[in-house]
Amino acid sequence: MSSTPIPTPTVDPASGSTKAVVTGRSRKDPQNRDKSKPHVLVTILMGVIAVAWLIPLVGLLVTSFRSRADVDATGWWTALLNPFAQDWTFENFASAWDAIDAGTTFWNSVAVTVPATVLPILVAAMAAYAFSFLQFRGKEIYFGIVLGLMIVPVQLAIIPILQLFVWIGNNTGVQIIGEYPAAYIVHSTFALPLAIYILRNYMQTLPVSLIEAARVDGASHFQIFWRLIVPMSVPALASFAIFQFLWVWNDFLVAYIFIQSGPNAVMTQGLYTLMGQFGQGWQRVAAGSFITLVVPLVIFFALQRFFVRGLTAGSVK
Repeated sequence: MSSTPIPTPTVDPASGSTKAVVTGRSRKDPQNRDKSKPHVLVTILMGVIAVAWLIPLVGLLVTSFRSRADVDATGWWTALLNPFAQDWTFENFASAWDAIDAGTTFWNSVAVTVPATVLPILVAAMAAYAFSFLQFRGKEIYFGIVLGLMIVPVQLAIIPILQLFVWIGNNTGVQIIGEYPAAYIVHSTFALPLAIYILRNYMQTLPVSLIEAARVDGASHFQIFWRLIVPMSVPALASFAIFQFLWVWNDFLVAYIFIQSGPNAVMTQGLYTLMGQFGQGWQRVAAGSFITLVVPLVIFFALQRFFVRGLTAGSVK
C-alpha cells in the first residue's frame, strides 16, 4: 500500500513568510486502501468457490479407493474422519478398467473427439474470417442468426436429427446411426455458433493494417487466412479446442443415442454400465471416472495458457 508525504509548515527567516515544506513523514493513503478491499474480497470469494467445486471431486477420489462394503455402509466423509479404520484398495481401478474395456473404448473416444473438435474449428475459423474482413449483403443479419442458434439446446433437436438419420439410412442404404460420423455431425453442428462467435471477436482485435498490406501485396483471401489469420489466432483456436474437446470427451447423451452400444461405444458409455442393474457399484464408477479424467486434464494443462486469453479477447476494445 502506498503512502503520501505530509507537508509541514515552516517560517522563512529571510522574509518571515510561512511556506509548506514536504517532510519525510507519511501516512497511509485511504484511497489506495479502499481500492485494495475489492481485490481481497474477490480472492476470498474465488477461494470459497474453488473449495466448493473440489468437495465433490474429493468425495469421488475417496470413494474410488474404498471397498464396496464401506461405500454401502458409510459416506465418504467418514473415511476422512477415521482413515485408519477403512479398507482401502486399488482393486476398483483394475475392475473398472476391465469392465469398461478401456483398451477399446479409449480409442473410440479419441476417434469421436478429435474430428468433432477439428471440424467445427476449421469451418468456424473460415466463417469468422468472412464476418470480420469481408463485406457482403446481410452480414449482420447472418451473424445475428448465428448468435440466436447458440441458445438452441442439443436436447431439443435430438429427435428430428435421429429421424433424419433413419430416413437417410432407409432411402440411401448408408447407415449413419451407430457409426462415428453420427457423433461428428451432431457435435460439430451445435459447436459452430459458439466457435464462430469466439473466433470472430478475436479476429476483430487483429491489426487491420496488416491485412490491408497483404492485399496490397497481392495476397488472396486464401493466403491471408492461412498465412496471417490462422497463426495469429492460435490463442482463440486453442481455447475453443479445449472447450470442445472437454465437452465431446465427457458427453454421454449424444454417444448413447447416435453411436449406441456396440464396437464403437465410447468411455462414457462404459461408465454407465459400471452401475449395474440395481444402481450399485459406486466405487467402480468413481474409479472409472478418474480413468476417463486423465486425458482431459492433460489437454487442459497443456493448453491452459491460451484458454483465458482466447476467451476474453474482443470483450474489451
